[in-house]
Amino acid sequence: MTKVTVLDGSFSSQISKHVNKSPDGDPLWTARFLVTNPDAVRDAHLDFLRAGSDIIETNTYQASVDGFCKYLGVTEADSLDIIVKAVDLAKQAVKIYKEEIINNEDAVNVNPMIAGSCGPYGAALHDTSEYTGSYGKRVSREFLKDWHRPKMEALIKAGVDLLAIETIPCHEEAEALVELLKEFPDTKAWLSFSCSTDGATIVDGSDYQEVALRCYNNSLKDQLVAVGVNCLSPHNVTSYLSKINKNNGGNSVPLIAYPNSGEVFVPGKGWTKEDGKICDVKKYTHEWLELGVQYIGGCCRMSAVDIAKIRAEVDSWKSQERETTV
Repeated sequence: MTKVTVLDGSFSSQISKHVNKSPDGDPLWTARFLVTNPDAVRDAHLDFLRAGSDIIETNTYQASVDGFCKYLGVTEADSLDIIVKAVDLAKQAVKIYKEEIINNEDAVNVNPMIAGSCGPYGAALHDTSEYTGSYGKRVSREFLKDWHRPKMEALIKAGVDLLAIETIPCHEEAEALVELLKEFPDTKAWLSFSCSTDGATIVDGSDYQEVALRCYNNSLKDQLVAVGVNCLSPHNVTSYLSKINKNNGGNSVPLIAYPNSGEVFVPGKGWTKEDGKICDVKKYTHEWLELGVQYIGGCCRMSAVDIAKIRAEVDSWKSQERETTV
């Protein structure tokens, strides 16, 4: 039987239920709350655990040493401490949750894991380049490795179970990160791309399948637990993932999908709804599981309520799969 792992959803959407100020527009985004409201960070993690997440991500997508130094006026050492604090807050949430379910035989996620979120370099630039990956042509592979290394090392030393290398918009950064991962051979990770709407390319224009397969095949054996997509409209996911395992010489690549709600983000304007494109959780969850997706969750605008729906559909699918194999 296929093992399916349920992820969490949009940290921005969920933490907004615990704070009075939206993180949108902040150059540190939700990472600022690690300093200004750590209790809200912990509580947002708890929401996802209670909704059925098997893995929660640290609140470090837009956290970086240079970002904290610039926008908080702290030292490099202080910045690394804040990243460690993000892991500690996720651990606190897991501890509280496990105490809550100690006598609950119906709990489905009894041993939640923590993934250290590693967003793209472009997110820290705060210039919308994470939506284009244009910087991939301007900076070297060594620069990207040097930029990501301190954060990645801090997350690993703080005790995350694996890394979430996510929303990567250009092939240069993806390839640099696969190389960097080899410096930490005992660490697992997933690699997820930011994609266009054409079903074929990542946002820098590179061929998705070519880049994804190259990264997976060039990684250390079993170091990448999955390759896939995140923060794209759910109705585009299948077109990106459906052909990967048909074009890899018969080798099976584990897949991951955690799309946004189907709403569209327009820089400077925010999120807008498009009729007919909001996520139909039941339809898409079963569709992706049939493709062999092993990690499934949500990204922007997907709250703990949405993750609970995904959890229910995953459990339903597993039940049906058991019935057909008996």
